[in-house]
Amino acid sequence: MRSSDQNLIILTIYIIVVSYVFNRMVESIDDQIKFEFKKGIVDDQLKEQNLDDKIGISFRFKSSYSIDDLKDLSLSIENKSDNIAVYVDWDNSSLVVEHSKQSRRVIRKSPDLTRDLAVPQSPSLIAPKKTLSETVTAEDVLQRQENGTYSASKPLIDINGLQKGQKKLYNDFMNRRKELDFSLQLVLRISEVRVGLAPGVNFPPISIINCPFTVRKLPWTYALPWNKKK
Repeated sequence: MRSSDQNLIILTIYIIVVSYVFNRMVESIDDQIKFEFKKGIVDDQLKEQNLDDKIGISFRFKSSYSIDDLKDLSLSIENKSDNIAVYVDWDNSSLVVEHSKQSRRVIRKSPDLTRDLAVPQSPSLIAPKKTLSETVTAEDVLQRQENGTYSASKPLIDINGLQKGQKKLYNDFMNRRKELDFSLQLVLRISEVRVGLAPGVNFPPISIINCPFTVRKLPWTYALPWNKKK
């Protein structure tokens, strides 16, 4: 056998081995997803209701999550005003999942959630110049533990569950051809703190703010150490 033929065989084997190792490396990387809060849409709603200089709404997310990792939302609502009281009506707020058409009851989490979930939740007051930071989830995510407390046992958006009834949507999402959408619809009750001023005179007594989110699958290249763009 000529030396050139041997070199070609060795090169071919090397390429096959490298390709195999590379493919196994890619397969070993956990699927990761990214949640994005569409803040601009919320800001537009606040502006339309003349509340943009009175209320600020934000959410906190990590740069990426495993498929079943996100079980709640970290929410902050700022009362930027000098003279209005803002109440968050948890029981009339809801989580809406677009692809399943679900409207789910919102539960405000506490460090020791032991109460009966059927009991109405008290609204949270945000005084002027103060910020409320809470963690919320959907009622159907919580499961009662042996010690009597409730903890989140399911993902907030059940992506793997799509394989049962929406296989095409699941494949499109995992192959990054489609994104998933859901929203937190917050019900805020607003009133003047000045004595003698009827609610609704200067601001709507009830404001429904739709907080939309997009979920997308990240490419495997997110794991590369030099890839800072998540």
